[in-house]
Amino acid sequence: MRIFVTGASGHVGSALVPELLHNGHQVLGLARSDESAKRLTDRGAEVVRGDLDDLDRLSTAAAAADGVVHLAFRHDLMVAGDLAGAAESDLAALRTIGDALAGTGKPLVSTSGTGMLAGVVKDRPGTEADFSDAGGYRIDAENLVVSLADRGVRSSIVRLPQVHSELDHNGFVPSLIRFARRNGFAAYVGDGSNRWPAVHTLDAARLYRLALESAPAGSRLHAVQDEGVTFRTIADAIGRGLQLPTRSITPEQAPEYLGFLAAFAAMDNPATAALTTELLDWHPTQPTLLDDLAKPFYFEEDQTLNTSR
Repeated sequence: MRIFVTGASGHVGSALVPELLHNGHQVLGLARSDESAKRLTDRGAEVVRGDLDDLDRLSTAAAAADGVVHLAFRHDLMVAGDLAGAAESDLAALRTIGDALAGTGKPLVSTSGTGMLAGVVKDRPGTEADFSDAGGYRIDAENLVVSLADRGVRSSIVRLPQVHSELDHNGFVPSLIRFARRNGFAAYVGDGSNRWPAVHTLDAARLYRLALESAPAGSRLHAVQDEGVTFRTIADAIGRGLQLPTRSITPEQAPEYLGFLAAFAAMDNPATAALTTELLDWHPTQPTLLDDLAKPFYFEEDQTLNTSR
């Protein structure tokens, strides 16, 4: 298939593009910068120049493709504190892509996060069957994609937890490491017993490909390997990697010490991928989050946030 990928030069995209090419697909990757375009051509993909807000370009590329994977997100707006703006940009892009694919039966695989279940599920891990109609960040986009199944699109959602690997330069883990360097300690909120699920980038990329190839219309999927690692355990691993102390902070102190991650730092969000494993025979094989945090690559340099896609 000829696949149009937004966010193709980003973290997950940098693993997905080779995964698709290796399995016989062609890739058209959206790139807004010369640097991103070169990364894509070097990997063997074709380039569509534009950005997430270029709706006419998104519509044309989606209509010309055999399927779409939507990974891009306005992380620059999220980091700046404009989560609502980032979410609205995501919705506008999805509406445009959905309109272009309506009635074709072509696949659309889009991205959500397991974090949206933190306000929905209590006292147990979240599953693929859990969802919300309450509206809000990620929820509206996820429900829009699922509803496209009724418009003749083989749509599916991949909910991502914390995604880690040597390809991860700007995700939650590198951000926590940058905050720890700045603060002089690795912070956790309260007793740090809240849990974060996680998956390796290469395992996540393989799930996107499997969803593209065979996920039933309207599927919600979980890219989860670690069902829940406590935040205190993550902070301790970061402290060891940086040779810094680990310290508890209060929820009120979180914005000062954890910046844009303050809203997520105390989130308890265990999740399981049992239904995804059964549906698509997806089995993670890569290192766990704590395996990767025990390696030096996350701590070798303080990387600068790059929001170019």
